[in-house]
Amino acid sequence: MKEFARSFYYSTAWKKCRAAYISMREAADGGLCERCGEHPGHIIHHKVELTPDNINDPDVSLSFGNLMYLCHDCHNRIHGQAAELPERSVKYIFGPDGCPVPVA
Repeated sequence: MKEFARSFYYSTAWKKCRAAYISMREAADGGLCERCGEHPGHIIHHKVELTPDNINDPDVSLSFGNLMYLCHDCHNRIHGQAAELPERSVKYIFGPDGCPVPVA
């Protein structure tokens, strides 16, 4: 996680937005990955990447139009990471409350 985004991902606004988006996706198709449609969604992805310049713009950071519910493999592909990475190379995962959690 980029340091400038840490407080955003722990914010109440993000947690509520994330939960609402997941609920919407679960109602729509059972929560499948919006990219492959084969695996359950796991990560909320921002289509327009968050930057220090746009993270405080709710039209970018909290807009459903800028979000996708992706499986782990599709999210890694979007970010140029091999889907076959061993689990120990993952530095953060998202806990049940939507907050990033470091992996030991």
